[in-house]
Amino acid sequence: MRISDVLRRKGATVTTIPGDATVSEVIELLVTQRIGAVVVSDDGARVDGIVSERDIVARLHAGGTAPGEVRVRDIMSADVVTCGLEDDLESLARTMTDRRVRHLPVVAEGRLAGIVSIGDVVKQRLDELQDERDELFKYVQQGRPAT
Repeated sequence: MRISDVLRRKGATVTTIPGDATVSEVIELLVTQRIGAVVVSDDGARVDGIVSERDIVARLHAGGTAPGEVRVRDIMSADVVTCGLEDDLESLARTMTDRRVRHLPVVAEGRLAGIVSIGDVVKQRLDELQDERDELFKYVQQGRPAT
């Protein structure tokens, strides 16, 4: 299965925030949208960075400046791992595991095209396993002699 298939099922909407927004604003966005990461993009098309719950917790733990005074660009991960529409789900899962990331922006032709989370990967795999189970069950049922 390809990333494009996952986005077709879940949708390609991506929540973004500009780099000059405050940490307080990104916290508000995470809570209201019920998401774990936000793509940082000043134009809504380019991936400038990503900020996750982990980034915020690390910043709050470090202390110093209040969240309303810290800019997103100062805590975001700027070296963002991305994937493409034609990437397969198995390699994406491996990348997420190896790189210890839970969200990957999807980029197509240099523009933000979606985002895939570890939850999307798990859901897709569970759906595939259920389909396989159903097919095996049908096969076994059809192979039994009538009573």
